[in-house]
Amino acid sequence: MNKLLAALLATLFATASFAQASAPAATPAVVKAEAKADKAAVKADAAEAKTDAKADKKVTTAEAKADKAKAKADKKAQKAKIEAGADKAKASADTTATKAEGKANVKAAAGK
Repeated sequence: MNKLLAALLATLFATASFAQASAPAATPAVVKAEAKADKAAVKADAAEAKTDAKADKKVTTAEAKADKAKAKADKKAQKAKIEAGADKAKASADTTATKAEGKANVKAAAGK
C-alpha cells in the first residue's frame, strides 16, 4: 500500500512540474496580431461608449418632452376644473334667482 501511495504522489509531482513548463516565446506576428486585436477592442469600447451617450441623451430628451406635455395637460385640466366650478356657481345663482323670481310672482299673484 505504501509503494502504491508513493507512486501516485511521485506521478502527481512529476505531472505538476511538467505542466508548469514555460510558454514558448511569442513570434513577432503573434505580438502584432495581439496588438491589433487590443487596438480593435479599444476602438469598439469607445464606439460603445459613444452609442451609450447618444442613447442616454435621447432618453433624457424624451423624458423632458413627456414632462412638458404632462405639465401642459395638468394645466389644461386645472383650467377646465376651474371653468366647471365657475359654470356650476353661475348655474346655482341662476337657479336661486329663478326661484326668487318665482316666489315673487306667486306673492304678487296672491296679493292681487
